[in-house]
Amino acid sequence: MWKLFFEICDFLCNLIPNKAKRNQIRTEKLYDWKNKYNALKKKYPDLNFRRTVMIKGGWNIGFIIDKKYVFKIRKKFDNSIPADKILREKRITDAFANISPVKIPKIEIVKAGKYTFYKYDFIPGKNLNKFSQKTIIKHRKKWAKQIAEFIFAIHNNPPKEINDLRENRSGDGWNHNDICNNVIVNKKNMDIVGIIDWEYSNWDFLENEFNNAVAYSKKIQNANMRSEIVSAYKKLAKK
Repeated sequence: MWKLFFEICDFLCNLIPNKAKRNQIRTEKLYDWKNKYNALKKKYPDLNFRRTVMIKGGWNIGFIIDKKYVFKIRKKFDNSIPADKILREKRITDAFANISPVKIPKIEIVKAGKYTFYKYDFIPGKNLNKFSQKTIIKHRKKWAKQIAEFIFAIHNNPPKEINDLRENRSGDGWNHNDICNNVIVNKKNMDIVGIIDWEYSNWDFLENEFNNAVAYSKKIQNANMRSEIVSAYKKLAKK
């Protein structure tokens, strides 16, 4: 859907007579998406770009290519962004790779033309937030338990190698901070198989993680998932 939207907007830009204005809109409003996309096509000629899904959220836009790889890049990316900002999400996911009870992306930093992308393997499944409320209610206890196990593992096992990324923030552990939108479910057995998009992850308070696990979805809120997650977490904490 997003790819078609951006293609239409890009086409409509051709109707703007002022070249400088066209370029400004393509850079600032369309995030220079076409040049980024073409840079990937040039770098990876063997991938099937006819099967491309475009994604947009938070600081990033991205491309899912042939259900094999995900390429993410800052919306307003430019070469002046410090390297540590580009590497931050990679460092966090690398640190939690053997701690998380569910799969998290193994990020590779790749250059395509003048652009720097995150690249990771596509995790097959369906975003939990895309299920109907009826389905969420049906599976909420199972999903809440798996999310609670994830939160418990991440929040209570701070990796020493990313201590510098805490930046003197207040908190009592590491949070993902955007669980609600990024839970991948295997549609065959309805197990949670991945947690993606760690760009907002930071040292924070546990209560905020519980809130952010449901904050951006009325369906998940109405399914009473927060209380189920908290209940499952408390059981883990007592062990």
